[in-house]
Amino acid sequence: MSRTREQLRTPSPNGDTDLIGQVQKLRDAREQLRAEVGKVIVGQQEVVDLLLLGLLCRGHVLLHGVPGLGKTLMARTLAQTLDLKFKRVQFTPDLMPSDITGTDVIEEQEGGGGHRLKFVPGPIFTNFLLADEINRTPPKTQAALLQAMQEGEVSAGNTTYTITPPFFVVATQNPIEMEGTYPLPEAQIDRFMFNVRVRYPTLKEEAEIIRGTTGTDSSEPQVVLTSEDLLKLQDIVRAVPIADDVVMYAARLVNATRPTRDSKGKAVGIDAVANYVTYGASPRAGQALVLAGKARAVLEGRYHVDFADIRALAHPVLRHRLVLNFHGRADNVDSDQVIDMLLAAIKEETV
Repeated sequence: MSRTREQLRTPSPNGDTDLIGQVQKLRDAREQLRAEVGKVIVGQQEVVDLLLLGLLCRGHVLLHGVPGLGKTLMARTLAQTLDLKFKRVQFTPDLMPSDITGTDVIEEQEGGGGHRLKFVPGPIFTNFLLADEINRTPPKTQAALLQAMQEGEVSAGNTTYTITPPFFVVATQNPIEMEGTYPLPEAQIDRFMFNVRVRYPTLKEEAEIIRGTTGTDSSEPQVVLTSEDLLKLQDIVRAVPIADDVVMYAARLVNATRPTRDSKGKAVGIDAVANYVTYGASPRAGQALVLAGKARAVLEGRYHVDFADIRALAHPVLRHRLVLNFHGRADNVDSDQVIDMLLAAIKEETV
């Protein structure tokens, strides 16, 4: 399944012919990032790693967790360690799309030559955008992010403006307070590469958080990578080879999330999907699994993607892309349980 090191020495998109050396550089950068983020954030290592994976894959991340778990602080700290231009938007019910994308204003020309329209960019024109409590604004405003997240562009009037890469969106969502919130449209959810559940800290971690935030000591993270370095590393991730059987495994896993019926209308396929899923994952899920698998492999110092990489990323990639039916809700089955059943049913096979 894996390839030799000589086979890996192929030209990468940035012109570097030694992919192995670049993989080692990326692994070293991760360790430095972990150390710098750890100066501010206690625990939540899995969340930080998934944020870094999403950034390296040019994806976007939805953080799902109760208030007070440090979601905003994690995003801000990661942006500082990568020397990225960071902006935060607090989503509210009265937020308008132009508050995010920008708007045209009338400006008087110099010398009294009349007036002209001038576009004033909104906070979306940044490298790292934190959309805080994204479900607190109506779908009309949520949709203002769609074009930017998919194409890296913003259309205003008759003009399309390009967002300078890298461009990374992290959105947060509160799962317990539903009053005054709006469910995210499926088209919006599908644009997020990962849905990450931010969990409570352990007792030891919580004591460390309290100790560190109620005293006089403070730590500032240092810059590990510049935006130019990050763009090169994003190209390296895409250059990582992956065997056909691993690609096929990811494809079979995604395909199995879609309920199908035979000519007589009887549900076929995996029972968990047939019983509990209305709509399965889109092809974006397969793309996300493979890209994230490449990033995970190189961050761990490996030179090819394994089945284990796909399995490890199945939950954050698929959990927000499965639409469960009434029976799933009635039986108290969530998407993570369905994914567990999928992983047990879909076996690794060589092509």
